[in-house]
Amino acid sequence: MPEEIFIDSVSIGRKRENRIDILKYKTSDSVYVVINFYSKSNSKWKLLNKYKFEKDYLSGIDPVITDFNGDGLNDVTYVSDVAARGSNEIRRLFIYRRESHDLMLVKNSELYPNMLYNKELKCIDALLLHGGCTTVFLKLVNDSLKATASVELSDSVYVKTYDEGGREKSKVVRAAGDDEFIRYKNFNPLEEYQ
Repeated sequence: MPEEIFIDSVSIGRKRENRIDILKYKTSDSVYVVINFYSKSNSKWKLLNKYKFEKDYLSGIDPVITDFNGDGLNDVTYVSDVAARGSNEIRRLFIYRRESHDLMLVKNSELYPNMLYNKELKCIDALLLHGGCTTVFLKLVNDSLKATASVELSDSVYVKTYDEGGREKSKVVRAAGDDEFIRYKNFNPLEEYQ
């Protein structure tokens, strides 16, 4: 019997044509999540994707259904782990693919906590909290996220950009001063979320 159940068919992918079930199970020695994704065919639900992953013991699944790639169709994330004493919300991201009407796992999404879709830059950004903080700007390439730029706030504010080969170009913008944890929505020019 699942410890936690989430079912949606009105927000994910093509509304009322797709359905997602996220089920969290707890046994004596493990916690895991099962994700089933369906598409309607002849008025019946046809299973297209099934995923199973280990999960942390502390948090609930807390699914979020929103558009993460700007195509107008909703994708889904759920909390898969916690880090930095809960400050970094680790989520597994699944993108709804219009062409095949299924869900694609974004393989490295758990590396980027506190993800948001950045409408201005048409990318995903993530906020990594550590001794300072880093905002990473990411583009979806096939089934993975690839960093295009980042703004790191520690003793100074560093802006880093990455070329197609992943090579970093870095520059110091200014001393950090009294800045603490700032999430940036742009790196050129440097612009904070309000």
